[in-house]
Formats: sequence, structure tokens, C-alpha cells
Amino acid sequence: MSDLHGRIHWTELMTRDVQGAIDYYTKVCGWSVDGMEMPEGMYYVAKKGDDMVAGMMNMAEMPGMEDVPPHWFSYIAVDDVDKAVDQTRSGGGTVMREPWDVGGVGRIAIIKDPTGAAIGLMTPSDDG
Repeated sequence: MSDLHGRIHWTELMTRDVQGAIDYYTKVCGWSVDGMEMPEGMYYVAKKGDDMVAGMMNMAEMPGMEDVPPHWFSYIAVDDVDKAVDQTRSGGGTVMREPWDVGGVGRIAIIKDPTGAAIGLMTPSDDG
């Protein structure tokens, strides 16, 4: 297993008020924030110095999120996301979104563990 396997790898804020979040976290945490265009819309990367610490997304632009409150969402690194999805199913969890690839980031899936808690699983990219 890699050193990353089983660690929280990334976390992102899902909000309908990105600018309000940027204003708050830059003031309270001392973060800087850079926007980057993605196929799904703008993605914002929060940094502490040169280190990327979190992402932010506008959930108002995401279908199916109309009734979901703003929240932080985390991703756990796994060596093989497809295997982890199979283990999730066989262990009593459910798959909310099948694995997909994000260039320079990795292969990601969204699951619910057997207790019903949603989490992202990610096999980080070697080129990201």
C-alpha cells in the first residue's frame, strides 16, 4: 500500500455563496484563493502560502444539489478506487457516483459507507 492509502487526501467546500466563503476563509484562515475553469464550472483552490489546502465549488450550478445544504466534503486516498468501490458494495455500502477520471487529479468515486455517511474515494494521479 502507498503512504497515501487511507488518508484524508482532499476536502472541498460546496456552497452557493463562493464569494462569501472566499471573504470569510481568507480573513479567518489567511488563505489565498485562485479560480480555475473546469468543464463543470469554476473551481476555486484555497492556499496557505504555496500549499493547496482545500477546494471550493458553487453547488448552485450542480444538478441534483437543490435541496442539499452547504457543506464540507472530503476524499480519502485509496490505491485502487475501483477495488474500493467493489469493497464498498460487498461491505454493505452504496455507490452514489461510479468512478470517473479527472485529468491531473486522479480517479474518483462518491460512496456511502455502510452507516450511510457520504465520502469521496480517490486514487490520486501520478501527474497531478
